[in-house]
Amino acid sequence: MPHRPRPPRTLLAPGLPASRIVTGLWQVADQERDGRSLDYAAAAAAMADYADAGFDSFDMADHYGGAEEIFAKFRALGGNAAVFTKWVPTPGPMTREVVREGVGRSIQRLGCIPDLMQFHWWSFRHPAWLDALREMAAMRAEGTLKHIGVTNFDTDHLRVAVKNGIPIATNQVSFSLLDRRAAGALSDFCLANGVKILAYGTLGGGFLSERWLGQDEPAEADITDWSKMKYRRFIGAMGGWPAFQRLLREADAIATKHGVSLSNVATRWSLQHPAVGAVILGARLTEAEHRADNLRLFSFTLDEDDQARLRHAFGETQPIPGDCGDEYRKPPFLTASGDLSHHLDSLPKIYTATEFAPGRLRVDSGSIWEESCGYSRAVRVGQRILVSGTTATHTDGSIVCPGDAGGQAIYILDKIAAAIETLGGTMDDVIQTRVWLRDANDWESVGRVHGRVFATARPANTLLEVARLVGPYAVEIEAEAVVG
Repeated sequence: MPHRPRPPRTLLAPGLPASRIVTGLWQVADQERDGRSLDYAAAAAAMADYADAGFDSFDMADHYGGAEEIFAKFRALGGNAAVFTKWVPTPGPMTREVVREGVGRSIQRLGCIPDLMQFHWWSFRHPAWLDALREMAAMRAEGTLKHIGVTNFDTDHLRVAVKNGIPIATNQVSFSLLDRRAAGALSDFCLANGVKILAYGTLGGGFLSERWLGQDEPAEADITDWSKMKYRRFIGAMGGWPAFQRLLREADAIATKHGVSLSNVATRWSLQHPAVGAVILGARLTEAEHRADNLRLFSFTLDEDDQARLRHAFGETQPIPGDCGDEYRKPPFLTASGDLSHHLDSLPKIYTATEFAPGRLRVDSGSIWEESCGYSRAVRVGQRILVSGTTATHTDGSIVCPGDAGGQAIYILDKIAAAIETLGGTMDDVIQTRVWLRDANDWESVGRVHGRVFATARPANTLLEVARLVGPYAVEIEAEAVVG
């Protein structure tokens, strides 16, 4: 029989081989939207066709409609493929029982232990995300999980996870010609620490194709699928439709040069980045498949002239603000549903405000020292919020990021933000901070974290090296905010 071309394979981590094109099943949820039904048997047969053609790695999640159940039917047909799924819990206490029950639901639906269990967390203000990852790491050590990944983690919080010894294999993030955030600090960290990027959104929900070249901007009412709703917002954030059309024209010229599709050029750009382990291309099972065109990704390479053309087009766009994953946590909310403020405000908070005197509120973090030494994590009097000197002490008393001042600063400022928000303020209300360092040589790593968190507020700041900090900490930070 003639040899059929197949996607090349890669090793995402020791013991974790995968196709360089992972088939994403997020569109199962879209296919089942508004009461529509999907024939799971037919979808499982379509999945088998993908696997037989070498597209034998599938990405799904606990909230991607019936994707996990479809995979179970595929396995029942004798199918064999790598399966990546995601656990997306609501922030709250992440006890051993909660984590194992949450992860266990996916294992039960899949009928097997996934090759990669990926974790998403909505708000890092709630520190239980670290408890969840620690328990997942314990499951991996005992053999009840194989590999751990994260989704939509920014560079800072990926750093906290890795520096706490969590064996993170992958970080799944948006990465495309429209959204190039992952090409910066995140890629540098991943390359230095053995974490592979799984790039999604490389086709911009289908906008990065010949179909949209030279077309007028579609009306919002004409965009009906979730992927296009989402990436239409990205197009707006990167400079709007005219800038997008200039980018399409450059990509199309490169496609013509290589005899491939514009979509091939878009995905090849992401795939060729050294930190990217694989790209995730979505499939609408039973409706359409683009395997032959996707294989052409490996028939060419973007040369320096191609990259220069794309860089020129990038220069006429605006960078998507923030770091990877910010679209789920802060404005501008570049998601299919738009503004997620109401959703985030409804999430459980780690702290509770208590009125301890008329007009005075306080927040306690639960430390044994707060009562015995007579202090609070934070106090609000009128419009003024004062936050005590805060260290990277986790809720169980352990030190977060031992020896890593920058990592500790990330965790500390999350704690400070949680206290201020519990008392009715935000980090943009902060007017003064004080930073105490054990070693003045750590000033830059801590200062850069401070700069990212307070890029808007720009509070007055004092940074000092002290002879001794109480406890084995590298840094301690206090803050003052004025609300309104």
